Amino acid sequence: MWQIVGLHHVAFAHASGDVTAQALEELLGLVVSHEEKGPGFMERMIPVAGDCYVQLLEATDDGVVDRFVSRKGAALHHLALEVTDVDAAVADLKAKGANLVDEEPRLGGMETRIAFLHPSNFGGLLVELIQRI
Repeated sequence: MWQIVGLHHVAFAHASGDVTAQALEELLGLVVSHEEKGPGFMERMIPVAGDCYVQLLEATDDGVVDRFVSRKGAALHHLALEVTDVDAAVADLKAKGANLVDEEPRLGGMETRIAFLHPSNFGGLLVELIQRI
């Protein structure tokens, strides 16, 4: 049995994550604690409360983040929920007929395993399930 144990992060895609990070630091005192490059993007993690983050996604070349920003501009990209067992969550959601972006969990940043649920499940909201390892 799996369960949601909290909000891990809220991700915003932006054309210039560095500018956004600078504004968050100057205006709100929020400081980037982790940066990591992925395929086609840079992510910056900014802790806001306990183990909850704002994630800034910036396209580094053509890819999903670039396509998202080209279509929607700077906007909410996804909501990440921390779960106790991402494998069990994916198996359960498959059995319930959920549309999955990731049929199997995969490695994510900051020592996590992740799986994305298709936005069609939630009226357009992309949801990420995340488990710390």
